Amino acid sequence: MNTLLLEAHNGVLHITLNRPECRNAMSLEMVKELREVLAQLDSQVRAVVISGAGGHFCAGADVKDLIGAGNQMQALNRAFGTLLQEVEALPQVVIVLLQGAVLGGGFGLACVSDIAIADHKAQFGLPETRLGLLPAQIAPFVVKRIGLTQARRLALTAARFDGVEAERLGVVHFVEHDPQALAQRLDEVLGQVLQCAPGANARTKSLLLASVNEPLGAVLDRGAQWFAEAVTSEEGIEGTQAFVQKRMPRWCE
Repeated sequence: MNTLLLEAHNGVLHITLNRPECRNAMSLEMVKELREVLAQLDSQVRAVVISGAGGHFCAGADVKDLIGAGNQMQALNRAFGTLLQEVEALPQVVIVLLQGAVLGGGFGLACVSDIAIADHKAQFGLPETRLGLLPAQIAPFVVKRIGLTQARRLALTAARFDGVEAERLGVVHFVEHDPQALAQRLDEVLGQVLQCAPGANARTKSLLLASVNEPLGAVLDRGAQWFAEAVTSEEGIEGTQAFVQKRMPRWCE
């Protein structure tokens, strides 16, 4: 990988966006490498943590790549939207650690995470319209995350805001005030995630995402089917036995 650093241990894959010289701007190569990594995830990976090198998460699209895209611009822009769809749909729990610039595509990536942890000084925003561009692939995910009214305000003003405001808007779940607190919060969240059965987490996430767009009856029918299957599944049997026997289930070991 030329644009990513990868580290896996204890069922967690840590992905670091690694273009610090440009605040980890999202190049075409980075999009491609991220999609390749995500496509190769297996059931041994229970959580994915995405962060950025050099004190920044991601400053958005690499403008140099945009200038050189030529007649491939539409396809390349859509490829980033596909990346966001794939991150959102991962069966694993996706956690983002947000510092420094969280702009444009970086903001979009934060909006498709399951759990977002931010430094209070992180800078969020949708700067595209200041450049005469559109947040074309990001917009639907921002709306889903914080609602249409706030998304319109942020996109049509290109306003910048910090981690505290991001928490108020619902972009992030936790705001911390120093690197040690960020690391401690990440450890705490990962500890909670790893206490949950991976198969149950994956199906729960799928149901939650489906509830946004699918008819309620269809989601409830699928939920009933999956619940019945879970009760007699290996995870369900192990989890209920562990509860009765007052011990930790195997997936916590």
